[in-house]
Amino acid sequence: MERVENSPAECSATARPPAVLRSRVTNGKRPFVEADGRGPWARRWRDVVFEICADLGGAGGLTEGQRQLARRAATIAVACEKMEGEAAQGTDINLELYGRLTDRLGRALQRLGLERQPRDVEPTLDQIIAEEDAAHAA
Repeated sequence: MERVENSPAECSATARPPAVLRSRVTNGKRPFVEADGRGPWARRWRDVVFEICADLGGAGGLTEGQRQLARRAATIAVACEKMEGEAAQGTDINLELYGRLTDRLGRALQRLGLERQPRDVEPTLDQIIAEEDAAHAA
């Protein structure tokens, strides 16, 4: 079988090109290939990527696939946030698109292994009800 240069058969998990031959995105110097990444939405996107990676234990321990999914999830999240801002200003938004993006964001986060975690809330509902009953009895 003939081997083709740069084919998957040629790629090795241990053979990584030196940093000078990799893109700035791969080396972590820039978030995007062409955009400068300095605008407010680019900064928000970077913040969301950081937070998602932090939820997964930090970017250093993630696979490339996980980092790619985190980027995609951040992109969808920022798109939803833009739409939410428009809605808050009274502008009509495409709720069908917003719903699809929200569903896709949820699926991307599930694929990453992020799940909703219940947390303790103080006071509990039982405590509030007991206090209300005590107040009414007095």
